[in-house]
Amino acid sequence: MITNDAVLLGLLLMILAGIFFTSSLPGWKRFFTIIPPLLLCYFIPGVLNSAGVIDGAGSQLYPVVSRYLLPACLVLFTLGMDWKFLRRLGPKALIAMLAGTLGVMLGGPLALWVVGVLHPATVAGSGQDEVWRGLSTIAGSWIGGGANQTALREIFHPSDRLFSQVVAVDVLVAELWMAVLIYGAGSVTRLDRFFKSDSTHITDVQNQMELQQITNQRVPSTHDYIYLAAIGFGATGLAHWCSEKITPYLSQNYPSLEKYSLTSSFFWIITIATFIGIALSVSPLRKLEHVGASRLGSLFLYILVATIGMQMDLGAVAQNPGLLAIGLVWILVHAAIIISVCKLLRIPFFFLAVGSQANIGGSASASVVAAAFHPSLAPVGVLLAILGYAIGTYCGYLTALMMQWVSRM
Repeated sequence: MITNDAVLLGLLLMILAGIFFTSSLPGWKRFFTIIPPLLLCYFIPGVLNSAGVIDGAGSQLYPVVSRYLLPACLVLFTLGMDWKFLRRLGPKALIAMLAGTLGVMLGGPLALWVVGVLHPATVAGSGQDEVWRGLSTIAGSWIGGGANQTALREIFHPSDRLFSQVVAVDVLVAELWMAVLIYGAGSVTRLDRFFKSDSTHITDVQNQMELQQITNQRVPSTHDYIYLAAIGFGATGLAHWCSEKITPYLSQNYPSLEKYSLTSSFFWIITIATFIGIALSVSPLRKLEHVGASRLGSLFLYILVATIGMQMDLGAVAQNPGLLAIGLVWILVHAAIIISVCKLLRIPFFFLAVGSQANIGGSASASVVAAAFHPSLAPVGVLLAILGYAIGTYCGYLTALMMQWVSRM
């Protein structure tokens, strides 16, 4: 068993490098359309941990990565929020995105209630094994992404066994839904007729995106990387400092807030870091997105995903297959709400697909779905996913409180 954290970190980065190198090879492209790289970033470390090759539970990598790289990751993702371009996308893109968010927020409690009525044993549990705690991490993942998922894990503290189970449900259901959306991209004309929508605006967006990419993209310098590191870790340091002031004050003076996790120091670290990123997105520092702010954030995110994966016990997944039923009901509620809203408001299927995947899958898969319509539209998926990162922790937190209420009815 490998227990040295320096060796573990090197091994995880070599695994990540191997995954992305293999995914770029022509002969492997079909494999990676079925099995996405992000899934392997979870799965391979999980296999090593389950087989006893590494000691994920005893490693200090995850506590360090979650406290330092995760807040920096959220800052770098939200830094690139282009509010002007979001307005140019028009209200329909945001409506579709927020309808998807509403579907996740309502779908979680409803799915928990439905499955709880039909099969109470599925939702049974106490302490850290309370099912709603694990499902809270899916809410964070399906509204924002992996960073928000980790934030809610640290806030609500599901057991490692429960978290392993819900991560499997998260990935499986999300990938099935992405396959449905990509399939729909091949029938977009017929689907737009069903929604009675006009998609000529999509072509205008496509042309604007191509021009923006050509105009603003530049090769980053050493100075740029230093600025990005200073912003990411400077904001992280400030968030930690503020949390150290806020948390003891609330614990001492308002102990009743503990049941809402408002006395959790990690909640305030993530909340403040995300707010700093949003604030910086309306400043001149937003231009650092053109030199790779979100790409550096993605690097941090994949390291985070690998450290989460190495704590997974894959043998625990089969112990509660009823959780898969919760995930399927949840995604069906999400689909019903976003389809109904888009049908009612005549929103093109492109915005439905990208808005939904910006919630369920995050920036990587949202850009894949957008590119399935046209490669130059991929940044639209990223842009909407960044909005998901900005609201993911907050909306996921509210969803978790609703699921907590349902589970204790």
